[in-house]
Amino acid sequence: MTGRRYYIATLADWHRHAHLFANSHWLALDDQSSRELGADSHRARILVLVDADEGVHLALEDDAAFEPLPHPLAPRAISDAAQAALAPHGVTPGATAFDAAEAVARAHPLLRHRVF
Repeated sequence: MTGRRYYIATLADWHRHAHLFANSHWLALDDQSSRELGADSHRARILVLVDADEGVHLALEDDAAFEPLPHPLAPRAISDAAQAALAPHGVTPGATAFDAAEAVARAHPLLRHRVF
């Protein structure tokens, strides 16, 4: 059984684990990351939605290169670092992961939180 989680990582770190995912979608976090995609994409910071089994999510949580966001339906705010990284997409201080997903969905609709 697979589940979905949001993480902040770099494109290189996503690529390192992508073969383990059932599915994933990502978005460059800011203009600097977008410019880096053209030059040196490995350092570009991204928000990634990972659809994978529990073992993969546990491995990502143990990988310091991935910052897991709280579950989108948890009433817990994302970290200050995550909020700062997502601010260019309209994520405000005190935002939950659901708020962040709604904000970035304006740029990438597949990042919107959905329950099937």
